[in-house]
Amino acid sequence: MGNITYKHFTLGVEEEYMVIDPVTRELKSHEQKIVQEGHKVIKDKVKAEMHQAVVEVGTDICQDVDEAFMDVAVLRKTISGIAGDLGLWVGASGTHPFSHWESQLITDHIRYSEIVNELQEAARSNLIFGLHVHVGMQNREMAIHIANSARYFLPHIYALSTNSPFWEGRLTGYKSFRTKVFDKFPRTGIPDYYESIEAYDNYIKLLVKTNCIDNAKKIWWDLTVHPFFNTVEFRICDVPMTVQETIAIAGLFQAICAKLYKLHSQNLNFIMYSRALLNENKWRAGRYGIDGSLIDFGKESEVNTRILIYELLDFIDDVVPHLGSAHAISYVHNMLEQGTGADRQLKVFEETKNLEKVVDLIHDSFLVGL
Repeated sequence: MGNITYKHFTLGVEEEYMVIDPVTRELKSHEQKIVQEGHKVIKDKVKAEMHQAVVEVGTDICQDVDEAFMDVAVLRKTISGIAGDLGLWVGASGTHPFSHWESQLITDHIRYSEIVNELQEAARSNLIFGLHVHVGMQNREMAIHIANSARYFLPHIYALSTNSPFWEGRLTGYKSFRTKVFDKFPRTGIPDYYESIEAYDNYIKLLVKTNCIDNAKKIWWDLTVHPFFNTVEFRICDVPMTVQETIAIAGLFQAICAKLYKLHSQNLNFIMYSRALLNENKWRAGRYGIDGSLIDFGKESEVNTRILIYELLDFIDDVVPHLGSAHAISYVHNMLEQGTGADRQLKVFEETKNLEKVVDLIHDSFLVGL
């Protein structure tokens, strides 16, 4: 083990927050004021999104989960404070419980007008909030190898992140409806297997050459090898309600990458499954969260999702000490006990039958534990 270095598995975390009117509990355009004020304090770590009721933040490159936690904590506190000064609330949930996308304003920016022009209603209705986790890699060759294998675990972690049970005032029956909304976009979902980084880059070049896309940023898969940086970007998760959940999930993604790297360095490979099979698990994770079962393709049988998440914790157990992330990842046990953000939203709704109270929960949870 002496020759394996875990230093290059750096972390970057991006979260998308909703801006809320404290009186109506509806989504509200902040007219980019939060971004403008944010730039004075946290520079380019805050940016506008396509819809004006969305604020996106991103950390620096973090050496470990503790740095990531500190960074996300500062971002949440800063954005919450700025919003408060403007008489607004912020919250983190994959969808807003009842706001309608038709009434939401689109940010005036060339990139967004291009996307709306091309994708039309699919883009205008894409009023969703995600978590993106970047994990640093030695090089892009290693990145594609790890991305190929890491696809298997996407549904497990997605199940833990589920935080969007409502859409436009309706109980959707899904723990994560956000992904159903996003499925309307092209080039989404779990990606295929790529035998080399050249094959992956050639695919992108072909799409650019044939005017399908103008750059690789328009590939919106659940997992991508970044076109410019040596990172694997995990994009499948709903934005979690709390920082602790976000960092636990970031720690899981980091540990999966480190474990797959360790196996590779010992000439061991993880079994590759087809996109079609992995999609069965993704569908189950979105529908049932951690309360359903996923398919164990090795055993060819259904297994309780919680059991599979415990098995995942066992799988990464040997690399976690090297990453210094045991405390962050142990929070997964709390998530399995307390339920996901979706479970907590549904509980409030069952008790109160009031979606405004669900919005209150989303807002009240934003700075919990900070």
